[in-house]
Amino acid sequence: MKVEVNPIKNIEDEKAVISVVFVTEEIQSAIDILENNCRVIPVTHNGETVMCKTDRIYYIESVDKKTFVYTKDDCFESKLRLYELEEKLNKGFVRCAKAMIVNIRKINSVKSDINGRMTAELLNKEQIVIARSYVKDLKGRLGL
Repeated sequence: MKVEVNPIKNIEDEKAVISVVFVTEEIQSAIDILENNCRVIPVTHNGETVMCKTDRIYYIESVDKKTFVYTKDDCFESKLRLYELEEKLNKGFVRCAKAMIVNIRKINSVKSDINGRMTAELLNKEQIVIARSYVKDLKGRLGL
């Protein structure tokens, strides 16, 4: 994709023009960022439905047919299935196990583990295991 930046002198004239054949997930994510918005997903917390910004999400896990969304300090429940959330989320999220999706922007470090698995330490110091069948994809996304 070609990107063109044209400097201007007056801040009131500042704007972004995006010319596309159709709006893809990547383009919509760029639009959301430019508009200072963030995608949100509906989650439940203490019996109340709230909208969780996707940039706050560290990882999403499915346990006993329930989907849990983890942020830095909280755990929410989602009525959406893991594959539905994976479709809704942008390219910043990657599958790291059969029952888990991780936000790659929240990964602080990764290290190789036994049997081809990896362990990822998140920014909140929590550690998650990357299943060996997802290691290659994650390495590619992280540029390793």
